[in-house]
Amino acid sequence: MMLWESFDKNEIYILVMLFIAYAAFFLFPKKLPRYITILFLVWGFASSSLFDFTIGGGLFDFYRVNDSNRYELSDLLTYFLFATFSYFFIYFYKVLNINKKYFILYILGWTLIGLTMEKVSTWMGVTHYQHGYKMYFSVAVFLVVQTTTVVYYELIRLNFRNI
Repeated sequence: MMLWESFDKNEIYILVMLFIAYAAFFLFPKKLPRYITILFLVWGFASSSLFDFTIGGGLFDFYRVNDSNRYELSDLLTYFLFATFSYFFIYFYKVLNINKKYFILYILGWTLIGLTMEKVSTWMGVTHYQHGYKMYFSVAVFLVVQTTTVVYYELIRLNFRNI
């Protein structure tokens, strides 16, 4: 892993977003038990890594992250950013007490947030599409990841009543 190919706006954007996301993480009132917090931070890191190494720079190579197809420190930092998105996804799911009636709207709302963040990331030079990939293909990824995240959370909640 190299540090970075060139330190420019995409690295600055990632650092600023990390600061904002983790500041919010530490400043928001704690609503989830520590083990759930850690679990969904790891879940976000792992799911973003999985998709990055399969459809991103891995098996299909549909997009490049940051300045090169080689692995950079900035790539690793983006996974830590995705970790907070997973946490906040479950955090607000609990805080807003999302039920079956609003589940689809919640998923669609977060899909719009994801698409917006992806668009901004494209403008900032974090994501570079290649081999015919279009941003709207990410809708399927967001729907799968977010739905499985909620199913995972609900399964945990069924087994541990104090969540």
